[in-house]
Amino acid sequence: MNNDPNTTENLKNLVDKIKDVKIAMMTTVHDDGTLRSRPMKTQKTEADGDLWFFTGYESGKSHEIEHDAHVNLSYAEPSDNLYVSVSGRARVMRDQQKIDELWSADMKAWFPNGKEDKNIGLIRVSIDKAEYWDTPSNTMVTLYGMAKAAITGEPAKGGENKKINL
Repeated sequence: MNNDPNTTENLKNLVDKIKDVKIAMMTTVHDDGTLRSRPMKTQKTEADGDLWFFTGYESGKSHEIEHDAHVNLSYAEPSDNLYVSVSGRARVMRDQQKIDELWSADMKAWFPNGKEDKNIGLIRVSIDKAEYWDTPSNTMVTLYGMAKAAITGEPAKGGENKKINL
């Protein structure tokens, strides 16, 4: 990771934005180049930008990640007008200590044999790049911006947009 203070601050802002958005659409690359997306529950967002997910160790996405580690995660919180796209590299692993740390009772629905399930695995995504759009959640502010743009002929200001390279 880049040790530039601006990069550190940008990463902190990114982590703050996605830490409460529990579901991400994870996109992986199939062997034939096809992109595949599926909803995944983010188990933990680390301050250093690592994102953790549970997976079936012998799942299709695990095989896709083994073939090509590039993934994209899309987070959306429409009620807050927050949208985030994260590109990174994923790694599938078995780490019982981390499984124990991240385990919650609702995971039993996916892994009925509990934390010791033979097919339980983890995906760790290390962020390479990210971009977010954080627009005003106040409808009046948004409508005012759109009306002003229509009158002045200048594009509406859609809120904060930031690209982050790590």
